[in-house]
Amino acid sequence: MSSSSDTVSISSPLEDYLETIYLLVQEHGFARVRDIAGARRVKAATVSVALRKLAEGKLVDYQRREYIGLTSKGERAARRILARHRLLTRFFAEILKMPREAAAEQACTLEHALTDEAMDRIVRFFEFLGRCPSVIEAFQRCPVAAGADEPGLSAAASTCASCAVRNDVKLMTLSDVEPGQSVVVTQVASGGALRQRLLDMGMLPDTVVDLERTGLGGDPLWVRCQGARLALRRSEASTILVRRKA
Repeated sequence: MSSSSDTVSISSPLEDYLETIYLLVQEHGFARVRDIAGARRVKAATVSVALRKLAEGKLVDYQRREYIGLTSKGERAARRILARHRLLTRFFAEILKMPREAAAEQACTLEHALTDEAMDRIVRFFEFLGRCPSVIEAFQRCPVAAGADEPGLSAAASTCASCAVRNDVKLMTLSDVEPGQSVVVTQVASGGALRQRLLDMGMLPDTVVDLERTGLGGDPLWVRCQGARLALRRSEASTILVRRKA
């Protein structure tokens, strides 16, 4: 795993358990041993062993035969690995045109080894495509990309009309959004540790973010992103470029 300041050093199987618990809580409001065992397709005893290890690391609140909850530390770690999973799944499915199930399986394999730098590079690639989608359209029209023997581009691929249309989209920052509005992330314009923290929170290109409310004086901003309710300082939100939902 990478060396981000929020990174929790645990094994890949335990990261999978954190991700599963997080998704169960998001979907049902709770997670139990039998629910986790069903989702992971393992025996309840195996789940119990993993939960004890996660509890020792202060990542879950766990008592035998009780509901399992993530600590704030565990939730951050779960969101971090889930963000990587969704980013890689999207890359394999949308860019490389792998079947969705195969893309998700490949993402599961690689998400644990994806460094902060590698994640940042993939996100920047998606941010670039958001400004110039004709590049990927040309790639996907190319017989080489499809695995054909005869390389070459179609005539349509040489045009950039879609870029001109997309560039007419007006961007704003998340700090400019009014409570009750939904927007779509196009770019995280900050750098360093702040950028990585926002990416780990799930602020990825084309992700829908709902601004629920703001605190007194306009700070912080309470948003919902990928099922999680998050608080952002206005200065942080001002680095997140967004567009209105179509």
